[in-house]
Amino acid sequence: MVKFLGGLGDNRVKNVETPTFLPEDNIRFGVEYSPDSRPPVIGRNYTIRSNSIIYNDVVIGDNFRTGHNVVIRENTNIGDDVLIGTNTVIEGDVIIGNDVSIQSNVYIPTNSVIEDNVFIGPCACFTNDKYPVRINYELQGPKIRRGASIGGNTTFLSNVEIGEGSIVAAGAIVIHSVPPFYLAIGTPARIKPLPDHLKVPNKL
Repeated sequence: MVKFLGGLGDNRVKNVETPTFLPEDNIRFGVEYSPDSRPPVIGRNYTIRSNSIIYNDVVIGDNFRTGHNVVIRENTNIGDDVLIGTNTVIEGDVIIGNDVSIQSNVYIPTNSVIEDNVFIGPCACFTNDKYPVRINYELQGPKIRRGASIGGNTTFLSNVEIGEGSIVAAGAIVIHSVPPFYLAIGTPARIKPLPDHLKVPNKL
């Protein structure tokens, strides 16, 4: 089952009594999008596996593939030839380019940018809030530039930039931006020049 959501109310279980909440509980059911909201647009030759949810105002190119239980929220733009693995969550206002491979259990928050020919390994976690729940801050996710390769179980602080062709090693915690064609490794990540034999395009 794949759900295309036009409002939160579309995802309610049927034949179940809706609970009653007091106004001070600040809980609402059946919240709808604005009247000018539009259903998702998906290109040719797609494969979307079971229990995936795609919200309104999402635009996706050709040859799109997902695993199971993928969530893609509103105002996300995705290019051609993109794979999104099982249990990955993409929050709203995200841009993803062409020829991108995102593995399972990845979290991509609002205001992230992923350019063309990027690989993101399993369990990568991006963040977009520099001072969580402490001060008001303009949410800025990471920018992953063309041809970068991200290892599994990596963590990225908000607003870092991973340069073109760079590699982030598995398990790294990236707290500063990484220049093009550099390697980030360790916790916190140390940044060193990428060896010449690794300065090649991703083979996706």
